[in-house]
Amino acid sequence: MSEKTQERTTAILAAEAEPRAQRSVYPEPFFSRMAGRVKRPLGDLFGLANFGVNQTTLAPGGESALLHRHSKQDEFIYILEGTPTLVTDAGETTLAPGMCAGFPASGPAHHLVNRSAAPVVYLEIGDRSAGDAPTYPADDLKPVRRPDGSRIFAHKDGTPY
Repeated sequence: MSEKTQERTTAILAAEAEPRAQRSVYPEPFFSRMAGRVKRPLGDLFGLANFGVNQTTLAPGGESALLHRHSKQDEFIYILEGTPTLVTDAGETTLAPGMCAGFPASGPAHHLVNRSAAPVVYLEIGDRSAGDAPTYPADDLKPVRRPDGSRIFAHKDGTPY
C-alpha cells in the first residue's frame, strides 16, 4: 500500500468534499451549459479504480451533462434532494428523492435537467471501462482520441472546435 493510499480517510461528509476543479471538458457552446453543475468526486478520495462516484449538485436551470450514451460504461444515478427532470430518448420523467435510474452501456441517451426553483443533489456512479466512446445524439459533438490517448472534441463531421 502506498503512502498516499494509507493517508486516505475512511469516511467523510460528502458535501464537504472538494468540488472538481474543472467544471466541464466540453468546448463552447456546450461548456457554459454546465455552469449550474458542481461535481464532488467521491470515489477518487478513497482510491476507487474500477468505478467512479460523484455527488453532483444542479442549481436551478442546471444540466448534468449533454444528452449522451456510453458505448462501454454503465451509469447509475440516485436522487438525494430536489426534483430533477430525467430526459431520455423515450421522453421525460420527473424524479424525486429516493428515486434512481440506470443506464447500461449502449442504452438510452440520458441527462438530468433542473427545471425546479431549488437545488438538486444526486449521486452518479459509473464504471471506468477502457475504450468508452460517448455519443451525443442532440448536439454536434464527437469525442476524438489522439494518438497519445488524450481526448479532444470535434464537430460530428470531424472539424475541430
